Amino acid sequence: MSLEDSKPTEYVTLVSSDGFEFVLPRSTACVSGTIRRMLDPASKFSEAITGRCVLENISGVVLEKVCEYFCYNEKNKDQANVADMDIPSELCLELLMAADYLDT
Repeated sequence: MSLEDSKPTEYVTLVSSDGFEFVLPRSTACVSGTIRRMLDPASKFSEAITGRCVLENISGVVLEKVCEYFCYNEKNKDQANVADMDIPSELCLELLMAADYLDT
């Protein structure tokens, strides 16, 4: 299947370095600039065809929290005075590094 023949899927799969898979709506995952560029059909990345992004430098625990943030962001994007997400202090540094990598 070529890029011209493929139609973007409604859902994408994010895969952590330790093999955990998270399936999210494409619009939710595209909160991340990095993922959005990976999935852009004009980018010619394999992720644009497969809808599967392997994030080899992000662990499953961290990617789970990132996905939780993506969903939280999508749910509350038009809200005012949204409560902060609960973030465990032991994940803060890894989440900051993941946010930087993911352009979130």
